[in-house]
Amino acid sequence: SEEVGRLWVRGGFPESYLSPDDERSVRWRNDFITTYLERDIPQFGTNLSSNVVRRLWTMLAHNQGGLFKSAQLARSLGIDVRTVNRYVDLLENLLLLRRISPWHANIGKRLVKSPKIYIRDSGLVHALLGITSYDQLLSHPVAGLSWEGFVVEQILAMGAATGAFTDWYFYRTAAGAELDLLLLRSDGTRVAVEVKRSLSPKLGKGFWSAWHDVAPSESYVVYPGTERYPLARGVTALPVAELPMLCGLDP
Repeated sequence: SEEVGRLWVRGGFPESYLSPDDERSVRWRNDFITTYLERDIPQFGTNLSSNVVRRLWTMLAHNQGGLFKSAQLARSLGIDVRTVNRYVDLLENLLLLRRISPWHANIGKRLVKSPKIYIRDSGLVHALLGITSYDQLLSHPVAGLSWEGFVVEQILAMGAATGAFTDWYFYRTAAGAELDLLLLRSDGTRVAVEVKRSLSPKLGKGFWSAWHDVAPSESYVVYPGTERYPLARGVTALPVAELPMLCGLDP
């Protein structure tokens, strides 16, 4: 829907989302980023460089939803790993970043150990990358991962508000089995969530391999369409508008 598209492009800050046009929306987000870097972040320590934090934040935007590799970031920024970790911890504490841990189970497979990292507000991802409109976003390489981050954040923010999930992870093996989100309910059941930006989503070998490993009791593919329908055995295609139902709210 148009509202979902606008929320994805502009993010969830009311001043950005409700702006009369895209230009004013992105200007507000750029001002927000500058204010954070120049006024708010220096309050947390005299030796925090706002210039380095901006570069780090921009790198994380380029790598939205990627594995967090502090050594690689440190090399790119010319600083040490401890400093990268301190900056990332700070942005996480300020609720600007979200780290998701990999699910570990004793299933005799080599599992990825690094967490995944997302900038929580999709509008900030786009501002950091200079993306100002929906059309521009659709033709940008970050579009798929930006959509994934947007959906993941909607689910986790709603889930936190309702207490629908006791924990959440992603799942990935060295062999390529992968699941975007594994939600644990209080009764111990597992909910598998895969995010696709296609109007006719398809599930690949990596998903089915992860699905067999994880053995979820509910499985969903969240996509940008409007219809809820059975996609494959035990897997439901779910529009973004129905995410509240997944999180225990009336849509």
